[in-house]
Amino acid sequence: MLLDSHGRQATKLRISVTDRCNFRCTYCMPEEGLVWQDRAALLSYEEILRLARLFVDLGVTQIRLTGGEPLLRRDLPVLVKGLKALPGLQKLAITTNGTLLEQLGPALYAAGLRSFNISLDSLDPVRFQASVRRDALQQVLNGLHSLSRWPDCEVKLNTVVVRGHNEDEAVAFARLARLHGWQARFIEFMPLGQDDAWAQHSVVPGEELRQAIDRVYPLKMLAPAGKNPAARWGFVDGTPGEVGFINSVTEPFCHSCNRIRLTADGQLRTCLFSLRETDLKSPLRQGLGDAELIARIQDAIWQKEAGHLIAQPQFERPLRTMSRIGG
Repeated sequence: MLLDSHGRQATKLRISVTDRCNFRCTYCMPEEGLVWQDRAALLSYEEILRLARLFVDLGVTQIRLTGGEPLLRRDLPVLVKGLKALPGLQKLAITTNGTLLEQLGPALYAAGLRSFNISLDSLDPVRFQASVRRDALQQVLNGLHSLSRWPDCEVKLNTVVVRGHNEDEAVAFARLARLHGWQARFIEFMPLGQDDAWAQHSVVPGEELRQAIDRVYPLKMLAPAGKNPAARWGFVDGTPGEVGFINSVTEPFCHSCNRIRLTADGQLRTCLFSLRETDLKSPLRQGLGDAELIARIQDAIWQKEAGHLIAQPQFERPLRTMSRIGG
């Protein structure tokens, strides 16, 4: 088991497969982009699969593939197929901006992927372009709607809400969730970009959004945040679909956090806001055996932070931006 000194067990692993991205989201990276890591610095699929097997053997039951934009990584369905074959893995998911989903979705589905999170911060073309600095809303929507060909897929929309930008779209996203049976999830704005201009007043509390939706579409609680980051709400009238609220700033759920992260270059991070990392790539490439790697992993998890310190005087931003950590 992967236990930390606060009694929490890590059961969910996010694996970033690339730091590259075809968007330039204002809360993630500067308009000119970043210097991408050399491809040789990234974990190979064989290395990812070996580490993933160790994590699953240690009790990880869910893996999520992230980036950067993970669909930019060549031959991703090969990795998906390999991960799906791991004994003991209960769920495999991906978080993507959706721009390449229409083309790559069939291959990912054939490889066994059934859970898709689509990052979508606005349904308005002008706002969308201002947020991601790309004119690609229709491309994302095409990719999103292409998933409807597979009714057994789980589809979630991830919306980062920023005061003065898109908080008035909560009802529209809820309407979209009701129409297609999806889950619309609203994520509080966090300080993770290089020049994101984060400030407390830019954070829209999830409870504020919940009340706005509830006035139009009455809601009922399905599950509080905890083992899952989103507090889930359904519609009182029984319409399919859900809304979820990831209130990381105003209602931190660190006390029950069960998530860890593996960066594209092989660094284990125990918290999104960690100031330290554990190198797994170097010992892996130096030929360390499974027992030595497991000891290194368990030691890192044991030292997992009690929680983040957002909006507190002692808060320090992580050294990596979001695209280099893994979304």
